[in-house]
Amino acid sequence: MRAGQVTNTSVANSSKNRSILIAGPTAVGKSELALRLAEKIGGEIIAVDSMQVYRGLDIGTAKPSAAERARVPHHLLDVAELTESFDAARFVALAEKAVGEITSRGRVPILCGGTGLYFKAFLDGLGEAPPSDATLRADLEAAPLEKLLEELRVCDPQTFATIDQKNPRRVIRAVEVIRLTGRKFSDQRAEWNSGLGTRDSGLFFGLSRTAPDLRARIDTRVDELFRRGLVEETRALLERGLAQNPTAMQAIGYRQVVEHLRGERSLKETIELVKTRTRQFAKRQLTWFRKHAQLEWLELAPESSVDAVVKLIAAKVGR
Repeated sequence: MRAGQVTNTSVANSSKNRSILIAGPTAVGKSELALRLAEKIGGEIIAVDSMQVYRGLDIGTAKPSAAERARVPHHLLDVAELTESFDAARFVALAEKAVGEITSRGRVPILCGGTGLYFKAFLDGLGEAPPSDATLRADLEAAPLEKLLEELRVCDPQTFATIDQKNPRRVIRAVEVIRLTGRKFSDQRAEWNSGLGTRDSGLFFGLSRTAPDLRARIDTRVDELFRRGLVEETRALLERGLAQNPTAMQAIGYRQVVEHLRGERSLKETIELVKTRTRQFAKRQLTWFRKHAQLEWLELAPESSVDAVVKLIAAKVGR
C-alpha cells in the first residue's frame, strides 16, 4: 500500500503522551520523516542506531547534521567513544532516561532507526542473558571466525543455521553465552523471550519502498557518503582506534574503506561493494522487522509527499 494506508490496523489508538516509533531499512527516509514529524507535533528524536552512538562515526552512518540537530533535539548520538563497548542494555537504559525527560517536558518521544535488536530490547526487555565476561570475550575475539563457527555448529546447530555467519560480533556472543552457561544459545533465547510483557509503546510504524526505488536511493546515498569524505573520515578514525572496536568495525562502509586503505581493492570497487553490502543489509532489516515486530507498514513511493505521511501520523496522536 502507498503512504497514507497501513497494512496492519491492530495497533490501538494512542494518546498524546505515548511514544512514536519509526523503523525501516537504511535509506528508506526515516530520518527526514522523523525530523519533519518532530517539528510538527513538538517531538524530540531518540536515535535507535547501534553505530550512531559512537563519536566520530558521522559520515558513514549518515548521522544527523548540526543544522538538523539545531532544528530538533536528538538523543543517543555520540554517547560512546570508539574505545568503548556499547550494547542493547546500555541503549535501553539511556533510551528510557531520554523518554522520561522528553515526556516530562510535555513533548513527544520519537524513536527512529534501523537497529531491530534495540527496538526489541526497548519494547520487550532484555531477558536473563548472562553479562559478558571480559577475559572470555578477549579470547573469543582473538580466535578465527571459522573456528568459532565450527564450535557453534557442533554445540548449537539451530543457532548456527540461523545466525548471520559473516557477523563476528553475533557469533562471538553466541559462543560466549554457550561457554558461560553450558547450554544452547537457541534454547536460552527462547526462554529470555517468553513471558516478557510488551511495553505500552505507542504507535510503531515501518517504512518501506519498492526494491528498485530503495536500490536507487541506496546507490545515491553511498555516492554521497564518499563525496562527503568517507575515506578521509575512516583514515582519521583508524588513528583513534576504529580497527580495535569489533562492533564499530561492523558498520557498513567503514570496514570496506579500511580494506581499501590496506590496498585490498580500488576505490571504485570499494564504492560498488559498499552499495552491495548496504542493499543486503537493508533486505535483512526488512526481513527482521516483518518477522519480529508488530508494525503499521507505510510503503513510500518516489513521488510520496513526506508532509502527507507526517499528517497521517500526527492525526493518530491527536496533534
